Amino acid sequence: QVQLVESGGDLVQPGGSLRLSCAASGSFDRINSMAWYRQFPGKERELVASVSSDGTQNYGDSVKGRFTIYRDNSKSTVALQMNSLKPEDTAVYYCNAQIQRFPRTYSYWGQGTQVTVSS
Repeated sequence: QVQLVESGGDLVQPGGSLRLSCAASGSFDRINSMAWYRQFPGKERELVASVSSDGTQNYGDSVKGRFTIYRDNSKSTVALQMNSLKPEDTAVYYCNAQIQRFPRTYSYWGQGTQVTVSS
């Protein structure tokens, strides 16, 4: 069984910073891409940032220049450093990983962590 466990969500003031972390555990062969998504009330999840196994990064337009995704393959972790936070960044953030358990690749999700940006 594979699990993704997230941490780091909190209440932060506008302009502040927050770092989210996600760790994969369990039995698997390799992790392909890892990503962070967020979900606003009544909306579908949207991609915030992703990083492939070779380190290629991709960001949503609304977070470019403010958020940075980090991946540590040795620890099977991914982090999201969020700077210059805005009230519109308030959402539930989810970690996602495409994990290979030979011969198939599966998509796993974390439980979600709340980020609230408010004064």
